[in-house]
Amino acid sequence: MKLRKILLMAVVLIIPGTVWAYGDNDASSKGAGICKKVNFSEFSPPNNTEVAPHSEFSFYASESTTPNTIKVTIKGQSVPVTVVQKQNGYKVSGKLPDSLKGAYAKINIDARGIAQCEVSDGWLVKVTE
Repeated sequence: MKLRKILLMAVVLIIPGTVWAYGDNDASSKGAGICKKVNFSEFSPPNNTEVAPHSEFSFYASESTTPNTIKVTIKGQSVPVTVVQKQNGYKVSGKLPDSLKGAYAKINIDARGIAQCEVSDGWLVKVTE
């Protein structure tokens, strides 16, 4: 009988904390919240631009981004990037792989926000021969 009361008390204490952890359903259904604040901007070179092989690229990640989770891939290849903290976020830079020549390539960005939500973005460049 004592064990049953202890389990019941544990359930009563745990359930309200779990419900509160998810926040207001109305706010999340409108696309608000911390995940909405994670974004990428100032893509360089700009979208649909012709670039030389092994060109540099860069973009900014908002301050809500967890910097060590930023990953860049191009045509399935992981690309090493440098992440530098700036005043309102992070500047991320890298170079196109040498193997890219005479093709379009999408620079794919994946990262997580401080609430561990996943955010993806990217842009397209045309690599000359």
